[in-house]
Amino acid sequence: MLFLLAPLLLAVALAIRCEDGGYVFFRQERVGFRGKHFRVWKFRTMTVAASDETGPSLLRRGDDRITRVGRFLRHFGLDEIPQLINVLSGEMSLVGPRPTVGYQVEAYNDRQRRRLDAKPGLTSLAVVSGRNAIPWEERIELDIVYIERWTLLLDLRILLRTLWCVLVMREGLYGQDGVNDAFVDLSDDVKSATENGSGRNREESGS
Repeated sequence: MLFLLAPLLLAVALAIRCEDGGYVFFRQERVGFRGKHFRVWKFRTMTVAASDETGPSLLRRGDDRITRVGRFLRHFGLDEIPQLINVLSGEMSLVGPRPTVGYQVEAYNDRQRRRLDAKPGLTSLAVVSGRNAIPWEERIELDIVYIERWTLLLDLRILLRTLWCVLVMREGLYGQDGVNDAFVDLSDDVKSATENGSGRNREESGS
């Protein structure tokens, strides 16, 4: 898949580089199978300054720190394609719970920690069931249901539905009222900054 998509990956990399001269890839530590930490690969979709920030955050529709190229990539889910590198290295699978961040794992209850009983995936049951349009608690529960009921046929169905949901319907990119749920409680200054279109928004919020 990486070989076949190489021309597309090169074109996207050039577009990102030409827009603002910044780095092409965004790499961030995520939590995977059985709590193992790894660095996920993504195309950078936000400004360099926004991508370098840390901590829990929110992302809203129309955020002015999403670049023009980044907006297009997010719209079609193309920013996630470099995670095929993580699949190749064995850190991820094609299908599985989307890789999460450490501060979310710290807030999991015992049942929610079962989400870590499978390798994270490029796509998931939660992605094809509503993506960011459904709250995190529901997404996590869908991931657990996937793990409990896993079959190869289920994986194939999710892969096919992903093409329809992400590339054709292009729904669920943002949550209720155009703001993505961060799962954990955020400080008032972060919430205020999100409402004003500034502050500590991160690439992670759209996962």
